[in-house]
Amino acid sequence: MKIHFIGIGGIGISGLAQYMHYQGHEVSGSDISDSLLTKNLRKLGIKVTVPHAKSAISDQDLVIHSAIISPLNPEILQAKERGIEVLARREALLRILNKSKVYSVAGAHGKSTTTAILASIMQGSAIIGAESKAFGSNVRYDETTDVMLFEADESDGSFINSNPHCAIVINAEPEHMEYYDYNYDRFYDSYTKFISSAPCRVLNAEDPCLGTLVEKIDAHWLYPSRDIDNLEFILIEDEPHTRFTLKDLGTFNVWGFGRHIAIDASLAILAAH
Repeated sequence: MKIHFIGIGGIGISGLAQYMHYQGHEVSGSDISDSLLTKNLRKLGIKVTVPHAKSAISDQDLVIHSAIISPLNPEILQAKERGIEVLARREALLRILNKSKVYSVAGAHGKSTTTAILASIMQGSAIIGAESKAFGSNVRYDETTDVMLFEADESDGSFINSNPHCAIVINAEPEHMEYYDYNYDRFYDSYTKFISSAPCRVLNAEDPCLGTLVEKIDAHWLYPSRDIDNLEFILIEDEPHTRFTLKDLGTFNVWGFGRHIAIDASLAILAAH
């Protein structure tokens, strides 16, 4: 297919664009200005135009746009005039990830770290909301497996559409409440829906919201205060690492300092295990 991404300079959209490029689709995109991400996309052979202009739309089969793009964007209007299908990123996920075995990582903070650690443990493609130290990009493509290690996004409710085989949730703190009309019930219900849709769940039991689901949802629960032991911060070859023991699985060294690093890593380890 010929697929055009509006807002391709955003970390989430750029990840989908790269993934579809690696799958063999003809990918193009546009953004309001150039950035390091757009320059890297061009190096992959993806055509990126700046700024948004209706001339970017010609004979594409599909146009995908980020959540912040206005419905009056000239490229959206041109695509609709030409009869080209237009999908928001959250809608496109249903199509892009529908055949993958998705390990979907959600939470208000720690998603990128947890997904990157998971990608360092497991084989599979990966789409992360930040550059991974392990492979120097926010995307890794592995055509040998259908596993997808995916940083999900609750800001526009799109994590519900990520087709989770394994739902990994670090925390569920209220954030991006404008999307949820500042309705806390709607916000928490979206997390419950996301978690319930996955046959496998790895959750932080000591998060105030997730802890209310312990008696209601069957999951692999992490209790950081009792499951993570012998926590210490060390230097390995002058690099910061957090060392800890997780349950009966052994002792682990993870790059970075902080108890939150141990929690993120533990959830990734349990999901992989």
